[in-house]
Amino acid sequence: MTTQANADRTVQRQRSIQTSVAAADRRTAQETSSAMQAGARRYPEPPLPGQHQAKPGTEAGLDLQPMYDAPYYEGSNRLRDRVAMITGGDSGIGRAVAVLYAREGADVAILHLAEPEDAEATRIAVEKEGRRCLVIAGDVKDRAFCFDAVQQVLKAFGRLDILVNNAAFQVHSVAFEDLTEAHFDETLRTNLYGYFHMAQAVVPHMNPGSAIINTGSITGIDGSKALVDYSMTKGGIHAFTRALSGNLIDKGIRVNAVAPGPVWTPLNPSDKPAEEVAQFGAHTPMKRPAQPEEIAPAYVFLASPQLSSYITGEILPVIGGYG
Repeated sequence: MTTQANADRTVQRQRSIQTSVAAADRRTAQETSSAMQAGARRYPEPPLPGQHQAKPGTEAGLDLQPMYDAPYYEGSNRLRDRVAMITGGDSGIGRAVAVLYAREGADVAILHLAEPEDAEATRIAVEKEGRRCLVIAGDVKDRAFCFDAVQQVLKAFGRLDILVNNAAFQVHSVAFEDLTEAHFDETLRTNLYGYFHMAQAVVPHMNPGSAIINTGSITGIDGSKALVDYSMTKGGIHAFTRALSGNLIDKGIRVNAVAPGPVWTPLNPSDKPAEEVAQFGAHTPMKRPAQPEEIAPAYVFLASPQLSSYITGEILPVIGGYG
């Protein structure tokens, strides 16, 4: 057989492979057109209700209520008789964490800015689990408030074992030059100063085996072009987590962070336009946002001395897969 004939057969073989792969790609695209459902129950998929809320946003006002109660999650006393303090604990991830902490045997204090209806719903949910719940309203940007809140927790419960820094401010700015100093300052003071104030307030009252868990974000790893300030703070939170973990290791206090991807909470409907909210989370490999109850077990894992005693300074991404 001639050299040309061999070349022609190779071309035909390669084109046959190309055609076969193209057909397989089309079948795969059809099979994976819907969102991934791998949980104990089915979770909402885009399009979601397109809506927009005024800041700070409320869970009670969402057309699609976030799923936080994790009915198939069974507690096993991983946090028995411990006391947890959760900022931004009235809704979203904070509410889901409060419920699971209570189910694991902890008493819970939740801090919120100005969402009394959401905070009351969280209190009821925690007490339904058979644990006590203290609700405190205030602004984590205010250092005096943070220290006073810790004193209230100590007075109510007599100890403090877990701090979850979760309160956050996020508003997009499409054009970088439109990001005002006031906007930038509000984001940094809420997301960075708030975590700093709370950590300094709790550390003197924590014993070996205590834990601080910070809420980071995938934006702190990958960045987000419309959330320059928010991404900056979340990257700072990741660095804060790693640095503080080293600082507190001699005290026996572990410090870790969870870095979620898109999660259905009031944070995003109070940021993005309604039409963007409708497609929230559709770009992830799972093609949907997480529900708060899907994120909360990571906070249980990092708080529990039975599960994560050798883990500190880690950033745990929970982002719906890598595509």
